[in-house]
Amino acid sequence: MTPRPPSNRPPEPERPTTALPAPVPAPAAEKKPTRRKHPKASGAPTGTSAAAGAAGAASSSGAAPRPRKAPGKAAGGRTRAGAAAGREARTVRAAPPPAGDDRERLLAGSHHDPHALLGAHPVPDGVLFRTLRPYARAVTVIAEGVNVRAALNDDGDGFFSGVLPLRAVPEYSLLVRYSDVTEELDELEVQDPYRFLPALGELDLHLIGEGRHEELWQALGARPMVHQGVTGTRFTLWAPNARGVRVTGDFTYWDSTSLPMRSLGATGVWELFVPGVGEGALYKFDITRPDGSRTLRADPMARRTEVPPATASIVTESHHVWHDEEWMAHRADRPVHAAPFSVYEVHLASWRPGLTYRQLAAQLPAYVKDLGFTHVELMPVAEHPYGGSWGYQVTGFFAPTSRMGTPDDFRYLVDSLHRAGVGVLLDWVPAHFPKDEWALAEFDGRPLYEPADPQRAEHPDWGTLEFDYGRTEVRNFLVANAVYWCEEFHVDGLRVDAVASMLYLDYSREEGQWTPNEHGGRENLDAVAFLQEMNSTVYRRCPGVVTIAEESTAWSGVTRATHHVGADGFGGLGFGLKWNMGWMHDSLEYVSKEPIHRKYHHGEMTFSMVYAYSENYVLPISHDEVVHGKRALVSKMPGDWWQQRADERAYLGFMWAHPGKQLLFMGQEFAQGAEWSESHGPDWWVLDPSYEAEPDHRGVRDLVRELNTVYGATPALWQRDTEPEGFAWVDGDAGEDNVFAFLRFDAAGSPLLAVSHFSPVVRHQYRIGVPEGFSAWTEVLNTDAGRYGGSDVRNEDPLKPESVSAHGRPASIQLTLPPLATLWLRPS
Repeated sequence: MTPRPPSNRPPEPERPTTALPAPVPAPAAEKKPTRRKHPKASGAPTGTSAAAGAAGAASSSGAAPRPRKAPGKAAGGRTRAGAAAGREARTVRAAPPPAGDDRERLLAGSHHDPHALLGAHPVPDGVLFRTLRPYARAVTVIAEGVNVRAALNDDGDGFFSGVLPLRAVPEYSLLVRYSDVTEELDELEVQDPYRFLPALGELDLHLIGEGRHEELWQALGARPMVHQGVTGTRFTLWAPNARGVRVTGDFTYWDSTSLPMRSLGATGVWELFVPGVGEGALYKFDITRPDGSRTLRADPMARRTEVPPATASIVTESHHVWHDEEWMAHRADRPVHAAPFSVYEVHLASWRPGLTYRQLAAQLPAYVKDLGFTHVELMPVAEHPYGGSWGYQVTGFFAPTSRMGTPDDFRYLVDSLHRAGVGVLLDWVPAHFPKDEWALAEFDGRPLYEPADPQRAEHPDWGTLEFDYGRTEVRNFLVANAVYWCEEFHVDGLRVDAVASMLYLDYSREEGQWTPNEHGGRENLDAVAFLQEMNSTVYRRCPGVVTIAEESTAWSGVTRATHHVGADGFGGLGFGLKWNMGWMHDSLEYVSKEPIHRKYHHGEMTFSMVYAYSENYVLPISHDEVVHGKRALVSKMPGDWWQQRADERAYLGFMWAHPGKQLLFMGQEFAQGAEWSESHGPDWWVLDPSYEAEPDHRGVRDLVRELNTVYGATPALWQRDTEPEGFAWVDGDAGEDNVFAFLRFDAAGSPLLAVSHFSPVVRHQYRIGVPEGFSAWTEVLNTDAGRYGGSDVRNEDPLKPESVSAHGRPASIQLTLPPLATLWLRPS
């Protein structure tokens, strides 16, 4: 390893004040421009790029210094040498030493106001200049407006200072030399970060302090900007317990000494504008904890990160030009609960392993559109260190994972889906976060994002930490994050993960492991308030967006409006939809039984209608049901291969007809037999025409396409999903026959008849009661059709009602029920 440059020379004793003439550079022909090679400082953070900063940094200033140009024409026709020689030399007097322990605190990274010590400040007899430039050999102040060029005194430990006889602080830059040879071409001209006013406004600080900054990502983090006429990046961080914060990155060769940040008062926000740093720069925050120890942390508000396992944050700005104006303009035309809503759940990293966001944009929208799904639901894309967590252990809440590209690349994917007419839902994880030492855990040396009480902080199931929903700044962080994904990435909905674990203080905890709330109950009142605030804020700011709760208990009012108080005394949580975990569990339990035993479990398929209108439901067959030994959907079914596929087809037909929206995980649409694995994704090879069983898998996919097509064209299947009047049982008690028959009605009363038969036999002349007033009923979907891989037992001709009462109705029709099949019929 190249040795670190020696520390700056100690100050020379009793250095006299002298007039310092500007050196004249050598002629251009005599010297080739060079830049001092500055070795990377030791102690660079684990996970950062080994080549960080090699292209754009040449000093530890963080100010993206630029080399002084070779002699040539300057403004006004003078050469640079002539211009330099023409500047007025000034007398530099020794500056008084910093008061108290300011110098030591700055070097230790524990100073709350470095701008009071560094930069330029009026003093009784002039202007005091002081800078901290580790490894520098000389620093010269250049003030073009007052024609000044003066070398500062070397005070040791990287400090340079001096007092110039000026009446006011001028605009100035610093000429920093890192070599021992005094040559202009070895010098770097930089802007001084400590001559700038705060780049964060009082309104921002007020809203942050109140926990009401709904665009928090605009105020905190790293933001490229022009400040006081200079281009650079504003770094801001919330760390109220820190004794000091410094920004470091590839622009400082990961040496944090030179860029201490200032505290902006009681808000706990630290700020520094660093000139010259721009997009693509890697950075972290070096935080001095209350006990004096230090920790190097990624930015909680980072909008872009390195590719894991590297962990640095990246300065970024969006340049994407959206082309989804039509989609966004009409997204809110119809409430989601009264519209077609059929969801294809996707794990982006494994849908087609190895594809980037832009490559996915060339394939995924067309595939989803062809199958007729109205939306995709993306498993979490926020940055996460461990791919095997599938995105559910987030460390970068504001950054799409860099595994597949940049944030703008992800925007391009969303844009492409919208232009294909496909909505985008995003899994969002506000329930917990991992303990990685470079991320959120004890961020500034004390519990900050997590509760201080260890029993409240530790999530019992996943070895993670829960958020402190009672802290206004933490709640603001999460609410703003929800808004961020909707506004910055145009996502159309958030599926909120693990809501039940947030709502209950005793979730997965034994007696003595939890503390009741102020009323003696088990409800987490802070989490309730957070979810209500998040939902009301998202719905207010983002018309047409839907929030969906994965809530596995019987909590009352998950999809009730927040201002409507229920019998339990709580207002609704304010979600638009809720996953129906009860339906999922019960129905899968039923179809996993041998047909001969299903009559004993008949109620598991009908019980969902007891509570179907208590919430606005989604029926989910998600990734959780096809991993970890639970088997793929088709493999849950009993019998031989033909029966398994027939059962899956019949089950999907029942699911699409049942009140509620639908969600199906990737790979299940073509009946892959193996469990999903994030390491290789769906078994696309089963759709290869050279594979013998390819027609079997293609048939199931063709059925899914047909289900979505007929579903979208039939308002009875979605228009009154949340109204009891939109559903009526025909026969819910035919357990001996394994038959379920029910009607769905649209807003005008037009019906669709669904009949599911879960026995592997054909039943002829099966009588079903139907509403009066229709001359005939026509089969519009049959999951046993030959083109889907079925036995092709169909009711080809329209079925005319007979005046024979059945199931409490005066009219009825006689059907042929195919084996293990679902039929849909409409009046013709």
